[in-house]
Amino acid sequence: MIVQSPRFREQAATALADPHLREALARTRISFVHKRAELTAALPEFERLRDEARDRKNHVLDHLDHYLERFEESVTQAGGHVHWCQDAAEARQVILDICQRVHARTITKGKSMVSEEIGLNDALEAQGYQVLETDLGEYIIQLAKEPPSHIIAPAAHKTREQVSELFARAHGGPAKTSVGDLVTEARLVLRDRYFKADVGITGGNFLVAETGSSVIVTNEGNGDLTQTLAKVHIVTSGIERIVPTLEDVSLFLRILARSATGQETESYTTFSTGPRRPGDLDGPEEFHVVLVDNGRSGMLGGPFRDMLRCIRCGACMNHCPVYGAIGGHAYGWVYPGPMGAVLTPLFVGLDATRDLPNACTLNGRCQSVCPVRIPLPELLRELRHQQHRHGLRPEGERQALGAWRFVARRPKLYQLANRIAARLLKRMGGRKGRISQLPFARAWTDIRDLPAPEGQTFLELWHARQGRK
Repeated sequence: MIVQSPRFREQAATALADPHLREALARTRISFVHKRAELTAALPEFERLRDEARDRKNHVLDHLDHYLERFEESVTQAGGHVHWCQDAAEARQVILDICQRVHARTITKGKSMVSEEIGLNDALEAQGYQVLETDLGEYIIQLAKEPPSHIIAPAAHKTREQVSELFARAHGGPAKTSVGDLVTEARLVLRDRYFKADVGITGGNFLVAETGSSVIVTNEGNGDLTQTLAKVHIVTSGIERIVPTLEDVSLFLRILARSATGQETESYTTFSTGPRRPGDLDGPEEFHVVLVDNGRSGMLGGPFRDMLRCIRCGACMNHCPVYGAIGGHAYGWVYPGPMGAVLTPLFVGLDATRDLPNACTLNGRCQSVCPVRIPLPELLRELRHQQHRHGLRPEGERQALGAWRFVARRPKLYQLANRIAARLLKRMGGRKGRISQLPFARAWTDIRDLPAPEGQTFLELWHARQGRK
């Protein structure tokens, strides 16, 4: 996937002017947010589970090497193979080698953000393989030749009418109008392809060190058909998705669906352990797990270690006002929203993602809903600090911050400047008490008025109140 993050401002402006996108985002966001609120409120121990999940993840990260080696041993004992990949290029090559060795022609894929991260589809198609996405959302955007805009709802940016037109062009026949008819149409098209697939590729929500199992959660059952009907099953996963035991999986499943889609549990939770055994009625002949580092191990010992706790639920973007206004494509890479504003600079570089850490109001909603309590605002602030230290912010901004720092470190000068500003802004507000144009803040005042202050600083108002008391 080509990194489009340097064009964030342009892409955000385009997104803000798209009425279809606003309609689609509003519908999806309201549904996810309301359902999450209802389901978490109905589970009294939810906050305790969040604490336990955070602590369990921290324990795994403290002993990541041990659990990864244990996982490899378990997979091998079950008859599978583990492939260690340092970067995206190595991961692509490993998968291409497997497909070439088994003389594959058709490949079905379940939803996998890691496969998006490593640019797998383009690599496979460049070698002549027929690749079919089986997740409904992924299938929609594959037909549209677009990247996903949400990590759990890839086609969240599409309205029902747009999907109807897309299916009519791709499948022929009259356009369907109801969601049920559209889903049925996609199922009929996909069903035959499952049986023709030589290789099935899925992601891995969790990897269990104890048993060597991969775990996926879906609402459609497409992942089950993808990994059981093909001759070869390949799991693509980041190294941080490991959990010690099956009991740990049960903990994370209790918070994952509630945080992601507002469900008690996803419709399908599937455990895969090794290839088909003698006597099994179905299952793949080969089982491969492709473990992708791609910068993750470098995060372990640094300030962004907490980001490795992420279980990819999407709650942060569902509740983010910025994502809710511009959608996922504006972020320009695989991971959108608050988690993407942290991960993308770490994976593709600060220089190519200058605007992402700053496309945040730091309101803290993402942290308040994260099921594993990742301090996303703190991580975004750290990225801003690093940008400033490396001289990646505009010179005018750097000078302005330098001037502010000079004043802020001198209390008397700072209080004087505040008094002058408060009185000047009150005068600019006039009788209406609102400022319609403000120098250096046109991006704000071009679309909204700024309430004028009362003409006194906070300290002056505080002292006056204390004096009255």
